[in-house]
Amino acid sequence: MGAVSLSYKGHRYPVEVISHCVWLYHRFPLSFREVEELMLERGIVLSYETVRRWCAKFGQAYANALRRRRPRPGDKWHLDEVFIKINGRLQYLWRAVDQDGSVLDILVQNRRDKAAARRFLRRLMQKTGAVPRVIVTDKLRSYGAAHREVMSCVEHRQSRYLNNRAENSHQPTRKRERAMKGFRSVGGAQRFLSAFSGITPHFRPRRHLIAAHDYRAEMTVRFPIWDQITGVASLPTAP
Repeated sequence: MGAVSLSYKGHRYPVEVISHCVWLYHRFPLSFREVEELMLERGIVLSYETVRRWCAKFGQAYANALRRRRPRPGDKWHLDEVFIKINGRLQYLWRAVDQDGSVLDILVQNRRDKAAARRFLRRLMQKTGAVPRVIVTDKLRSYGAAHREVMSCVEHRQSRYLNNRAENSHQPTRKRERAMKGFRSVGGAQRFLSAFSGITPHFRPRRHLIAAHDYRAEMTVRFPIWDQITGVASLPTAP
């Protein structure tokens, strides 16, 4: 699959700079100003507001392109929700991952009742285009009620001990939330986390489970994929 369909026409900076800034911001717990400083060290002068606009315009498109390259999700889905504070108000971040830890979807909602769980399950099936063999959740009763309506033919396991896969998947988000000193709005949180959950896993191939030389070999494959989906790989090479 080629580069994203977005056009870089009209941008003063080359594609390599834009894609590198988007990568820095989503891969590491950096602020827009810190990305600006890193680029200045390399002799590239731009403003943090420019970095913000690039991330808003291209981040989700890059994430979608990476998701399209992934294999079909596994048939065992882990669902979980955690509290997040946005402008001092409690919201709920719903997340689903498969048995391999791949993030299937995230959704920020202001409730965790039956309607919220039902909405998340329907969105999840629509987005993945698949129905799981089994879903694993904690003992929140909203899951059971929504499950009976939306996917009653799917096995449902409820246990606080079986769902570590989903709970652990929240850790990168928590780390980034602290670095950003919280989210400013529900829409902003949804936009950032949707792109973040698509880009960051591509560069985090569960390093704790593989040897160093295997990790380096895997990354030599993943970086060219990034260049392909951002359009850097299609640029003419210098003579």
